[in-house]
Amino acid sequence: MLDYAQARRLMVDCQLRTFDVTDIALLDAFDGVPRERFVPEGREAFAYIDQPLALGTEEGETRSMPAPMVLARLLQALAVKPGERALDVATGLGYAAALLDRIGARPVGLESLPGLSAAARERLAAVTGKAIPVETGPLDRGAPQHGPYNVILINGRIERRPQALLEQLADGGRLACIQGEGRTGKATLWVRAGNAFGSRPLFDAAAPLLRAFATEPGFTF
Repeated sequence: MLDYAQARRLMVDCQLRTFDVTDIALLDAFDGVPRERFVPEGREAFAYIDQPLALGTEEGETRSMPAPMVLARLLQALAVKPGERALDVATGLGYAAALLDRIGARPVGLESLPGLSAAARERLAAVTGKAIPVETGPLDRGAPQHGPYNVILINGRIERRPQALLEQLADGGRLACIQGEGRTGKATLWVRAGNAFGSRPLFDAAAPLLRAFATEPGFTF
């Protein structure tokens, strides 16, 4: 039987530390949150591979969990502080929300696939012992009823500007995502300053496209 505690330590030492993840609290969170509890049953042995992991398909859309090193770098870029309100978009089965909770944030999950959102509530409650909110609804509309947010994480690749999410940031709030068309993109950090939003690329990254953030196909003549 796989030793999951050892697998977590190897993930931290061989995937995260070697990919410039240096935040001690974040590394401790990845070492402490059981990633195998947030994957589909029967897929636990694949929880610690260094690539995205499919979580399930509903309504013609497949949701995936980001690779550990990509997720860790995105969270590190957000520089989450204890007590900050965080929105975890495309939460899947809740893994990133559990990490946010572990580092002291107040997370809210958002998932458009109802089966996954229900499962995320159950798994988060079982692992964290808390009733972490997980809303079911369109990803690109966010969850304004719980905002404004200090940090927003998008678990997947987007092709267009996430305007509604940016507007749910508090002043000084940060949003991290993978942005770009095609199979690869750029991890990108957005920051709000008053009514202005700035962005900067962080590193190359690949992630499955989130359908809610796809660009609409243009007309051809």
